[in-house]
Amino acid sequence: MERRPTIYDVARAAGVAASTVSRAFARPGRVIAETAARIFEAARDLGYRASALPGLTTSRTKTLALVVTDITNPFYAEIIRGAHEAAADLGYTLSLSHTQEDAEVERAWIEHELSSVEGMVLASSRMSDSTIRTLAKQKPVVVLNRRLPEVPCLLVDNARGTRRALEHLGELGHTSVTYVGGPESSWTDGTRWQALREAGFELDIKVRRIGPTQKPTIDAGFARVREILAQPTTAVIAYNDVLAIGVIKGLHRVGVKVPDDISVIGFDNVLLAEVIEPELTTVAAPLRQQGETAVRNLVALTQGAHTTSREPLVMPVHLVVRRSTAQRSRKRTSPALGTTNDSSSASSAARSMESGST
Repeated sequence: MERRPTIYDVARAAGVAASTVSRAFARPGRVIAETAARIFEAARDLGYRASALPGLTTSRTKTLALVVTDITNPFYAEIIRGAHEAAADLGYTLSLSHTQEDAEVERAWIEHELSSVEGMVLASSRMSDSTIRTLAKQKPVVVLNRRLPEVPCLLVDNARGTRRALEHLGELGHTSVTYVGGPESSWTDGTRWQALREAGFELDIKVRRIGPTQKPTIDAGFARVREILAQPTTAVIAYNDVLAIGVIKGLHRVGVKVPDDISVIGFDNVLLAEVIEPELTTVAAPLRQQGETAVRNLVALTQGAHTTSREPLVMPVHLVVRRSTAQRSRKRTSPALGTTNDSSSASSAARSMESGST
């Protein structure tokens, strides 16, 4: 009769102590993700207690985790709402985590909570691809706003939304556009910037980028105004609505009129987009539906469903035109040029931003 593998066989194959193997099965969140993945892979290869492996256990907590990078960002409000409604409808509790745009904070929270949830939705995760892949080997995971072929993903159509924003500005006569970028580790930011460059080339519109902006807040957008005015531009596309709102406030502060002097476009269509003056033109995404779909897909995975496609689910977007964009004036140029009828105001604006006035 063939000898059944033991915990010591698994430890030897994984290159760890037997106590670490024991802890990985009992409290997987207390073991570093990469180490746990190595242990589980060795256990599967050896046929050790397969029924106790993560994802195959019969114990159910009926709790799911939703991990967001910045709970103060209104972008996540509708995602959280949709996720919560879907979880409640399916009889699950939703645990919410705010990781402060920090990959290490995100990873530490996940490792601490992993054993107490059945699966996780990662919204705009700042962790590396390899870390997410390792996590997905331990528990069911659905990723939002990021493309990762090995893991179920939900995306919005960033390429289409970005192109439509630039087409709109082109239709208004704008030929020079500044993109205010988001966090350096943001997959969404990278795809939008790439789409902008490609669309700019096709539409013969000059695009430049300033950033990255690690924490894309209203204050961060306000602080970018000096860089925006440093070179001629008649339009701004911001990584998200809150950055765009900060840009509008900063431009107003230094006497630059929106949209008379500079048009501004954001992304996400958050509630604040209708409150700012002027109301913000923005690329709208189905955020509530995204949160709801993510949770329903995650629950299906926890119940044994398997994904048959390596392609992400892409959700449509559309441009919402409001009053922050307008026809490029033929009588005036960007205040940054210093060639407008209000050149003294432009100089004063630059001095104000240099002095750090708020």
